Amino acid sequence: MPMEYKSGYSVVCLLWGCHAVPLGDLLDRAAQRSDKLHSLSTTLTHELDIHFPPIGRLMMPRPSMCHTSSLQTPNDKEQALRVSESDLLSLARSLLQAWADPLLFLSSAAASLPHPSHNAIYSKLQELQDHSRNLGDGLDILSGKMGPSSQYISSLPYRGGSDLGQDKTSRLVNFHFLLSCFRRDSHKIDSFLKVLRCRLAKTRPEMC
Repeated sequence: MPMEYKSGYSVVCLLWGCHAVPLGDLLDRAAQRSDKLHSLSTTLTHELDIHFPPIGRLMMPRPSMCHTSSLQTPNDKEQALRVSESDLLSLARSLLQAWADPLLFLSSAAASLPHPSHNAIYSKLQELQDHSRNLGDGLDILSGKMGPSSQYISSLPYRGGSDLGQDKTSRLVNFHFLLSCFRRDSHKIDSFLKVLRCRLAKTRPEMC
């Protein structure tokens, strides 16, 4: 094992506990991080809404235009309960990995966003990236404990480019749209992990 990998792995193990911690406890930590991720993305979306031009809502692309829309995911809790534990984790990992590049783009674009709160938005996006990375590290550890199926990750490349547009309204709309896509997916990730935690705890399905 290369020294750099061992060093990085050790840091992750320090944060997550790795093999010393039961699977249920690792899932608890993952669910806490995913909850924070979704909460932060929701707060960011609300901050954008405060100074969002009314015409921007008419220009907003449909949710089906999100780059992760091609991934078939459960639409509600009942459907999620019919998906295997390994597949649920695979879906959560696929969605999270699909946002590595778009979150980097949003963070770099926030500094010059034509919005009065662009500094606060930039700061929260930095925090969002940190939570996303930490959650990804934890899900990697979980997948190692749950078998090959959970380690499969669907490829969902982001092809939106790095240009939000030339005019103020277009830039706000495109930024808001991309962030709203992430908010939607962060809710899915959070829901899948909480259903997974509940199922592996052998809780009655109707209580999940």
